[in-house]
Amino acid sequence: MYNGELVKLRAYKEEDIERAVGFINDEEVKKLLDSNTPFPMTKWQEEEWIKSRKAGSDSTYDFAIEDLETGKYIGGCSINECDLKNRHCTIGIMIGDKEYWGKGYGSDALKVLIKFIFEELNMNKIKLGVFSFNSRAIACYKKVGFKEEGILKYELYRSGKYYDIVQMAIFKDEWI
Repeated sequence: MYNGELVKLRAYKEEDIERAVGFINDEEVKKLLDSNTPFPMTKWQEEEWIKSRKAGSDSTYDFAIEDLETGKYIGGCSINECDLKNRHCTIGIMIGDKEYWGKGYGSDALKVLIKFIFEELNMNKIKLGVFSFNSRAIACYKKVGFKEEGILKYELYRSGKYYDIVQMAIFKDEWI
């Protein structure tokens, strides 16, 4: 529905569920994505999550990320916590298919998502939090224009150790 150079952001399809379960239950993906205890998710839970998401609600928007060339579902991104009065929102992204890591698919998806947020939702600020050990994601966010706003010290407990969460943002007037 919304195209970049490498990806298309579109609605989730029922046939995405199997791959989505595989992505979310991959140990490395889950480590980079989920701040809760990394517990496996069932197919039923993922199916219910996808079905529960309302396309275009006032506070949440979810997109599947598809490879433009092959039509393959490779991940997802979302817009959450839309504050319509103050014009800011929080985003999340996951490239679950590891074959697509480090090849520009995440940054292309982010560019499409940012454009949608600023041009269609008329937001002024986009925020996100990223685990301090996720250097690949931090580099990707910086590549598309996000800047560090602060650090939540020792906010995440993972594998017997505490880690920081880096808060980042991009503003509409800086993006344009």
